[in-house]
Amino acid sequence: LLRLKSRAPVRFEVCAFTIEQGKFLRPVEPFRAWMEERGVEWRYHVDNPSLRLLAEKPGHGCDECSRFRRRAVYQIARSMGANVIAFGHTADDFCEAFLRNAMFTGRLSALPAVTWSRQRDFRLIRPLLYVTEDLTAAFAAAMAAPVIPCGCSLKTGTVRRSVRDFFADIERDHPHLKSTLLNAMANINPSRLLDTRWFDPEAAEEECSPEAFPVLEEGFIES
Repeated sequence: LLRLKSRAPVRFEVCAFTIEQGKFLRPVEPFRAWMEERGVEWRYHVDNPSLRLLAEKPGHGCDECSRFRRRAVYQIARSMGANVIAFGHTADDFCEAFLRNAMFTGRLSALPAVTWSRQRDFRLIRPLLYVTEDLTAAFAAAMAAPVIPCGCSLKTGTVRRSVRDFFADIERDHPHLKSTLLNAMANINPSRLLDTRWFDPEAAEEECSPEAFPVLEEGFIES
C-alpha cells in the first residue's frame, strides 16, 4: 500500500492498528518502532469487551471472537478517520473459508474481495487475496517485521484447525491446489449445482471443451 500510494490516481494515507484480545503470546509494542520507521501511524487498542469475554467464556469459539474483533475494528477505524479498511486475509484464508463453509455450513462461499460494511460507512478490501501465507511469511522475515504469534494458532480440535490440516494434507500431493481453488471461485457454473434459484430443468447439457478432460499419465488410473 505504501508503494501504491506514490503512484495511485487517488490520494490516500496509510495507518494501522493492533487489537489486543488477550491472546497474543508476546508483547506487540515492537510494532510501534517498526511502523514509525516507515512513516505509518500505528495504534495499540486494548479491547476490554474481548478481555471480559475471554475471562467469562475461555472456551468461546472463533465466530464469537471474530464478532468482537470486527466491532473493535470499526470503532478504531472510525476514531482514526478512516473510510477504507484493508484486511490481511491471504489466499490460504480464502481457500480454507471456502472449504469450511462448504463442509460445515452448507454454503458455497468464501470471503468478499471488495465489499462494504453493513452500515456502508467503510469500504472493506482484501488486497492479499492472491498472495499465499508462505509468501507473506517470507516477506515479513525479509523486512524484519515483528511477528507476534496468537494463542489461537495452537488450538487443536477446532473446525478451523481440521480444515487447515485437511487442506495441507491434500496440498502435499497437489501443490497447485490453492490456485485451482481460487480459479474455481472465479469460474462458477450455477447450472451444475443444486440451488433452485439457478436450476433450469429445460437447459441443454453444455458441450465440454477438450481442456475439461485432462490427459492422464500412463499407468495412472482415475477412480
